[in-house]
Amino acid sequence: MPGVESTVPRTSPSRLGAAAQPPPVERRAGPLRRALRVPGALLRLSRPYQWAKNPVVIALPAVLLHRWTPGALGSVLWATALFTLASVAVYTLNDIVDRERDRLNPDKRHRPLASGELPVAVAWAYLAAVCAALVVGTVLASPERAWPVPAYLALNLAYSYRLKHVAVVDTFAVAAGFVLRAVQGYLTLGERPSPWLLLSVLTMCLLLAFGKRRRELLDVSGDHRPALAGYSVQLIDYLIMISATLSAMAFGIFLMADPSHNSAAAALVFLTLGVSLFALFRYLQLLVVDNGGADPVRTLFRDRLLIGSGLLWIGIFVALS
Repeated sequence: MPGVESTVPRTSPSRLGAAAQPPPVERRAGPLRRALRVPGALLRLSRPYQWAKNPVVIALPAVLLHRWTPGALGSVLWATALFTLASVAVYTLNDIVDRERDRLNPDKRHRPLASGELPVAVAWAYLAAVCAALVVGTVLASPERAWPVPAYLALNLAYSYRLKHVAVVDTFAVAAGFVLRAVQGYLTLGERPSPWLLLSVLTMCLLLAFGKRRRELLDVSGDHRPALAGYSVQLIDYLIMISATLSAMAFGIFLMADPSHNSAAAALVFLTLGVSLFALFRYLQLLVVDNGGADPVRTLFRDRLLIGSGLLWIGIFVALS
């Protein structure tokens, strides 16, 4: 035990045997130290580094429609909080269900439930508390405008127990969760969703999901994720190419569909498309050449060129507004 080794003096072997047993204070402190580790384990179980996906997608309609009013921003923040709670519930349920499979993965075996650091009963209690807060928040937000949240939870319940084990269906289920986020952004603003933007979100998320499967296929066996048996690197490369093409096409049509652009705005729209294509090509380079994509969030938010492209993209839309 680490705590025992730190208290063992480097003396003679005779004293070493006497010091091998931890003192009574150490025994009493053991449960306390374990209890103090629970909040940190729950935080890691919630995957806070993944929360950035929620505001990025939910606020997308507000950015594209140039809705910067305080009321719109407040509604977007509320919707983001709801989807953050929903995603925490999904991560917790996934880790409870997959804790045995996660032990077979060299990275996921360090997760709190897979490693045994967090008791399963505590995880279930945490999940119940998050779901209770989510129900209250959804009711306060008006169920008519917040229906994508329970739809997201139902989708991920099916994903956790069945859909994640079916090749191709698993990636569509993941991408559909982001489409629901985008729909929530439109409903929050009281706007009608654009089918072209939703198609762009769907295909871009398919690209990210297929990229993750590609890396998993190269790194581990199908014992960790049974759906990998239905993939090959060649198939995934084809699916990535199709997804990238459709995403660029749908987003381009969405941007050019507004007939009110003057010449200056049209130039900025063209520049937006150029920046979007560069970011798309850069991600494909990281995916295929550097064998990245294991964690799409870390890939997108750690590469300087992608971060720079995102900031330039936001700057252009601020100029358009």
